[in-house]
Amino acid sequence: MSYQERRTVVSLITGIAIIAAYCIYAFGRYQAGLVAEGDLRFWAGAILTFIGIGIVAVIIIQIVFHVLMSIAMGVKMGVQMKIRDEQVDDRQIEKSIQMEFVEDEMDRLIEMKSLWVGFAIAGIGFIAGLVALLLGSSAAVMLNIFFLSIAGGTVLEGVAQLYYYRRGLANG
Repeated sequence: MSYQERRTVVSLITGIAIIAAYCIYAFGRYQAGLVAEGDLRFWAGAILTFIGIGIVAVIIIQIVFHVLMSIAMGVKMGVQMKIRDEQVDDRQIEKSIQMEFVEDEMDRLIEMKSLWVGFAIAGIGFIAGLVALLLGSSAAVMLNIFFLSIAGGTVLEGVAQLYYYRRGLANG
């Protein structure tokens, strides 16, 4: 599995965990009767809180991922050099690690195509939220549709990236 695929998997797991935590927290409180459906202050606060938690979590998890990935690659390269009876050269290991993290044109094309998927889901969610409001649902339902479609679009964007990395762009 390439660096980009691993990074995408880590992002997917993070995104799914954030969505699950939001659903457990917000809908759990709603199911327990602690929050009224029309309490827009609660819903807006919960959504904003989980947006903040998501941003911080993604930053921290990506930093930890990159550090662990670099360490693992450095150890692997060092072991390979020792097996071949070569002297371990830190500069060579560092250069190999940097080469692994380089993005090429295909990576950018995959990112653009998968971003389209995420934006499409978010756009559909936006329209669905407006339709739900038009049909008499509360503003809280609309807010949740907006938030979950954006979050779901981000997750599906990651799924699309994995698909394009595995199958290639010609098949997408």
